[in-house]
Amino acid sequence: MTTSSSTPEPATPHTPATAHVPEPTPASTPASDKGSAFAHYLADTRMHIDAYLQTSAPRVSSAQQTSPANDLDSFLYAPLQAFTAQGGKRTRPALCLLGALAVGGNEKDALSVAAAIEDFQSAALIHDDIADQSQLRRGKPCVHLTQGIGGAINIGDLALVNVTARIVRSTQLSDSIKVQLIDLLCQMQEHTLEGQALDLGWTHDDRWDIAEADYLYMAAHKTAYYSAAIPLVAGALCTSKATHAQLHTLNTFGMKAGLAFQLQDDLLNLIGNAADQGKDWRSDITEGKRTLCVVHALSQLGEKPRAKLIALLCSKTTDQTQLAHAVELMEQAGSIAYVQSYARTLVAEAKAALDGAQLATDAQQILYSMADYFIERLG
Repeated sequence: MTTSSSTPEPATPHTPATAHVPEPTPASTPASDKGSAFAHYLADTRMHIDAYLQTSAPRVSSAQQTSPANDLDSFLYAPLQAFTAQGGKRTRPALCLLGALAVGGNEKDALSVAAAIEDFQSAALIHDDIADQSQLRRGKPCVHLTQGIGGAINIGDLALVNVTARIVRSTQLSDSIKVQLIDLLCQMQEHTLEGQALDLGWTHDDRWDIAEADYLYMAAHKTAYYSAAIPLVAGALCTSKATHAQLHTLNTFGMKAGLAFQLQDDLLNLIGNAADQGKDWRSDITEGKRTLCVVHALSQLGEKPRAKLIALLCSKTTDQTQLAHAVELMEQAGSIAYVQSYARTLVAEAKAALDGAQLATDAQQILYSMADYFIERLG
């Protein structure tokens, strides 16, 4: 196989021509089993990823036994390391390793880029918590509450520096691969910031004229690129073995699966388990998020229920009765069922992108499982 000289343009997410509910794909396997292979892969790789993050984390040199050096550790390096150590399932870095495996490479070759993407995740979460004035992250006080807003911004900025630094300073990657990876990670950051800008801007400007295609564009940029497509492609690039066709397949699969993941995340916030969601239960309504459920409902409801839904979304209410009423309006519009079916259709399209692909068999089966795993969280 030959190394691709450039990464393929990420696939455009599927947008239906009309607002119909796609037919769900029949399940041949119980939902609880279909995502198990990917769940096992996450568990198996978590220890290796955590160990690499721990040993490769930037820190003050032990040779600098000075007061400023100790303060730097307290104010900058240690808080970032502690925050990253609290991480979730390490899905994105695991996808980097899976991308390497998919093209017949060694997963260890992708550890540096896996860590870089986890650094970006840390930066995004720290900065998001400041913007949202959040109190808790991963069950602990947010960084801006323990280190101050200025300190938290600085810590998040260090995480962003690490994204590039890990690639540049890697001793395993060739210079040509480093250039491709840095370009790819820059694309990832640009796309994510663009998606975030749309998400925040629509709310700030009190915009309710958002079409379905607008939402899909925002969600693809904010989530699908950095949550699935780019981690897979970046991991494959690290091996120096990936063909253009393989990179294109991983990209297309990742965009479809990543968008399905976001749709399911939106659904979990509305109709998932309240105990699992905790303080975030139905927070998308409180924050007036323009999710696909909302966009679809506003296009289907009559004048009075539409106005009521908009009023609830603008009210910033945390009252459970009012939040439940907003969900009822979306259900009345058929929007919950629409988005559930849309997510299943995206998963079917993601799997179809793998059919006949020249990927390692074991990795391909894990990718099939990953698509199911991304949407079966709702049960």
